[in-house]
Amino acid sequence: MGAVGCPPARVFLLPHRVAASGGADPWSDAFMSTPSIPADSDITPPQTFAPIDDMEHGLPPGFGTGFKGTLLFWIAIAFSAYQLFVSTYAILPSQVIRALHVGFLCLISAALIANHRSTNKATLALGWGLGLIGFGTGLYQWIFYNDLILRAGEISQADFVMGIALIVVVFVISWQMMGAALPLICGAFLLYGLFGQYLPAPLDHRGYSLEQIVEQMSFGTEGIYGTPIAVSATYIFLFVLFGTFLERAGMIQLFNDIALGLFGRARGGPAKVAVFSSALMGTISGSGVANVVTVGQFTIPLMKRFGYSASFAGGVEATASMGGQIMPPVMGAVAFIMAETIGVPYATIVKAAIIPAILYFASAFWMVHLEAGKHGLVGIPKDRVPRVIPALRRGWYLLLPLAVLVYLLFAGYTPLFAGAVGLALTVVLILGQSLAGEAGKPALRLAFWILIGLVCASFFQFGVMVIVGLVLALIVVNGITRGGRATLALCRDGLAEGARQALPVGMACAIVGTVIGVLTLTGTATIFGGWVVSIGKETLWLSLLLTIVTSIILGTGIPTIPTYIITASLAAPAMLSLGVPLIVSHMFVFYYGIIADLTPPVALAALAAAPIAKASPDAIGWQACRIALAGFLIPVMAVYEPTLMLQQGGEIAAHYGYWVEVAYVFTKACIVIGLLGAIAIGWLFGPLGLIERIVAGLAALLFVAAVPMSDISGFALLAVFLGWHLLQVRRAPPRPV
Repeated sequence: MGAVGCPPARVFLLPHRVAASGGADPWSDAFMSTPSIPADSDITPPQTFAPIDDMEHGLPPGFGTGFKGTLLFWIAIAFSAYQLFVSTYAILPSQVIRALHVGFLCLISAALIANHRSTNKATLALGWGLGLIGFGTGLYQWIFYNDLILRAGEISQADFVMGIALIVVVFVISWQMMGAALPLICGAFLLYGLFGQYLPAPLDHRGYSLEQIVEQMSFGTEGIYGTPIAVSATYIFLFVLFGTFLERAGMIQLFNDIALGLFGRARGGPAKVAVFSSALMGTISGSGVANVVTVGQFTIPLMKRFGYSASFAGGVEATASMGGQIMPPVMGAVAFIMAETIGVPYATIVKAAIIPAILYFASAFWMVHLEAGKHGLVGIPKDRVPRVIPALRRGWYLLLPLAVLVYLLFAGYTPLFAGAVGLALTVVLILGQSLAGEAGKPALRLAFWILIGLVCASFFQFGVMVIVGLVLALIVVNGITRGGRATLALCRDGLAEGARQALPVGMACAIVGTVIGVLTLTGTATIFGGWVVSIGKETLWLSLLLTIVTSIILGTGIPTIPTYIITASLAAPAMLSLGVPLIVSHMFVFYYGIIADLTPPVALAALAAAPIAKASPDAIGWQACRIALAGFLIPVMAVYEPTLMLQQGGEIAAHYGYWVEVAYVFTKACIVIGLLGAIAIGWLFGPLGLIERIVAGLAALLFVAAVPMSDISGFALLAVFLGWHLLQVRRAPPRPV
């Protein structure tokens, strides 16, 4: 893309180098090459993907052409540089950091839309002008920060104008970038804040003037600059950059090779490769749509080539990719917002998500296994898949930043610190790769990497500035070598692309802040919570059903982040008052917000997979729902069995130990997944008839139900089902070959 950056769905790997002697070199292999499938294979994952529409922006890749594209490219780099600076040095007040973050988001988003969609100079100028107004509102908060603090509660005429401008700009840009659904929902909340006093009780409130609404939305930390944008300005942006740089270092290629080596030869191997590769990708990227357009470019055509239908192949990738939002350690943006909202360490959220994430991907894996058995689909020939050990031998070092990130998170460091260190280590690897290739002898390369490792390890003793200094030194040295300058350009493009990928998340966080502002101002969340509590006093499952329906209805039109924020603001407090643990109630809402992203008519993951699979987005969406069906009841089980999210134990833990209960509940969840998968696909060891599906469904519901004797009854019904099914399979004639 030259000076205007790199498309988000592409991976740019450093060039392979060969030892000076002309032959292969083990140290060169370890630190300079990237894993690959044999050259004569037709299943080689491409290192450079064809450009496709960016489904999170609804725009083509890049920043535009000509001077306007180049200018926006450098503004995006400035945005990333600003975010890295304020993450490292806390010299600005939180309010100013949030305001400038929103200002950059508005400027880059509006200019990006104008660069790609404008048909004449007038609309181009209008788009850039809108962005500059948004950026100006951020500068206003910085310049007049002290004055705004002193006159809090009584805004001036200039404050009022800037506040109105911010609201209008955020709504217009969000509408253009993400469609009408989310702005209309947030607009309805604003109208409720202005005119809700005319509604009948108990929905009415005391009434608020336009000035009060503007102050709540545009100033302070309860509206647009609320908790979601605070998280976007810190954790989310940093982890988006982290994932972007890991991708550029070659992580996607390594993940694909590992997945192919482990599961490519299994029955229905290509689909299993898609699930496992997406799970690995989810460890570094919390964006489901980004996972689809990166991993899916390789896995979807591969599945189609080996017999899966286009819609099923797209549905597999969409389902597996959306699970990246609950896959530790780098979960979706919602996880960071959740940690801030409920006031727990991010590591606590990660711990609660581990078992549900395993079960989610296990359910998708099980579904594709059954589908392959039903249609007699085979795996990839042995001689056409890479071997795992050689792939790890060549690319193991790429896992180091991820390992350090996990260690720091669970050692008690903040996500901001852990993410900054992980990002710095990734940059060290990218820059170090280039310099290591300049060394002529393997011994020199080995000594170079040992030195780099010792310097990086010293940060535990001397602080993170050691790594910052190392990065700066590597930048200087790379700047004076030919290959090094190309590597610096790669990092430069990574900064711009990271800023671009952060736009949809950031704008969603900004506009959904208006919902939180109205709920906080009017107290409506308390009213809704009381209604849910009154419904669920006798039957908790009714409250759960209401929450599920709310999440899925919202999620069909808006992204996961606003779905979670709105539903959690309304329903999570009510669930807590009904005895559901705090983290479980929020994870429950989060989980169904993800599932909602798979449901038509607005299923972002399915839309992203459609042009790759060459199938209808609706068909892919319904297939994704079918594939994800086995995972639908996991959060419901967690409500009744909190140990599924590693929360407090129950009677089994009291009598036999905590981990015994965890193992027992995990086993029950696996059985439920197995039964629901068989029901959805219509196959287990052979085809399932209607009666068998009904019996299997009853057994699954008994395992989920928290009533006396339900588990014993479930095991008994499971035995009946398995016995009858195996008998039917033995009696059935053999399948034609």
